[in-house]
Order: sequence, then structure tokens, then C-alpha cells
Amino acid sequence: MNRAEIADFLRRARARLHPSDVGLTAGARRRTPGLRREEVAQLAGMSVDYYARLEQSRRPRPSRQMLTALARALRLTEVERDHLFHLAGEEPPRRGTTSTHVRPGLLLVLDRLHDTPAMVVTDCGEVLAQNALSRALSGDVLARPPRGRNMIRRFFLDPTAQELFPPEDRPQRAREQVAGLRAVAASRPADPEPAALAAELRAASTEFAQLWDEHDVAVRRASTKRFRHPAIGTLELDCEVLVNSDHNQQLVIHTARPGTESYERLRLLRVVGLQNLAPTDGGP
Repeated sequence: MNRAEIADFLRRARARLHPSDVGLTAGARRRTPGLRREEVAQLAGMSVDYYARLEQSRRPRPSRQMLTALARALRLTEVERDHLFHLAGEEPPRRGTTSTHVRPGLLLVLDRLHDTPAMVVTDCGEVLAQNALSRALSGDVLARPPRGRNMIRRFFLDPTAQELFPPEDRPQRAREQVAGLRAVAASRPADPEPAALAAELRAASTEFAQLWDEHDVAVRRASTKRFRHPAIGTLELDCEVLVNSDHNQQLVIHTARPGTESYERLRLLRVVGLQNLAPTDGGP
């Protein structure tokens, strides 16, 4: 591990970013360019002291999880991320399967969506990034353990995830989840991830197994969904899916039609979301 090189690389990556690049307000006048250390620490989900020690070459080798968080916080490209892993003496994440590294440009779009829930997910249902309103609507998915960040797994195996949708909507949501995963598995037969997820869910969920055996196939596209929120009530939102085919990632955006009750409730959600009244469990 090259501590000095890591420290220099992190300082330079931090200095080239402006707060608006990562969805933050600039605030008071800054004496130096770039993000502050505390802002990087906030974005990466680590303590300010931990990050400061990295920049001062006084920290033991960071974990792979921390390296991934830093790469995302600093909006590193895949090449830059791999370089950071090499400096830390770690093998970069494997390529050739579903990438969990969100491109900086996609994160930039996500950061600028302030008035509508949006998130980046893989085509296998792994949540990679959320904006503030998405967290307010369906919970902070990235705060959960890694296995709890997959929307399809949670939909079928976690009873609390069912509470996000009205009961009468759940059968259709379940059918869409299974049909989408089958399409992914068929399109990438050499990738073990979708096949492994399907095998796990077939063994653990009778509902999933029955739907899987029906062989429905569908690609996720625009739709209308209803969400239940404990403080706001039910919201009917239009769902748009923008696909990044190179990385098998999707930018999922939920909007409310102006003039509707859901539109007013979504505006209210922006307020209560800041007051930490968001539900603790999320979903698709």
C-alpha cells in the first residue's frame, strides 16, 4: 500500500470537484478550490477523522468497501477507481459482469434531480445510488447491509418491503419483477449473477418460483406505480427508466403529474423528508 500516493491522489480528486458537481450548495466563501474534507466524508459515509487521516498518510489500508465509497464520492471514472484500488494494494472489482460503479456523468444527473425521486440500479435490482427524495420515499437503501440492497430479493423475502405498495398492486409488481429478471438472465447467459439470484429466490419463495415457471419475459419500461408512505399517504407516480447499456445500469425516475393530489403530496414529501420522517424500509 502506497499511503503517500493515496493521500496525494485523494487531495487532487477532491480539489477538482465543485459542490454543485455532487449536489451540494457552495455555502460561505471558500478559501481553496474543491470540496472540503467533511463534504467528501459525508458523501462517502465515513467519519471526517477517518478521511483526514487518509489524506495525511496516517491511516491503515482502507477496506474495499471504503475504496468503493471514496470512488463514488469523488466521482472517479472506472480507470481512476482501479488506480485507487491498486494504490491501496487491492485488486480492482472484476469487469465483464454487472458493474456497480456508477459513471460520474450519471451521478451528476442524479444529483441535479432535486424535486423528484430518482435512483440508479443495476438490471439485477441492486441499488447503487439514491437522491434525497428517493430516500424520503422508500428509505435509505444504501444504509442496509449489502444483501438488503437488492430490490428483487427484498420484494420477495422481506415482509416489510411489501408495505411500500398497496396490497391490490402487489401481484402485478411481483410479476414485473420476475419477468424483468428472466429477461436479464436470458440476455446474459455467461453472467452468474442473475442466474444465482433467480436460483436463490426460487428456493426461498414459493411465489417467485410459481411466477418464474410461467416464463413471462419483459424489459423494464415506463409505467405508473402507487407508493404508500406512512406520513404522506399514497402517491401515484409515473416511472421512467433510462438505460445505460454499457454498464447494465438504469436511472429510475418517479414523477407526479402536475395538478394531481400526488403532485401536492410529493411536494410535501420534500419537506418531511428533511425532517427524517421517511420510512425505514425501501423497495423498487
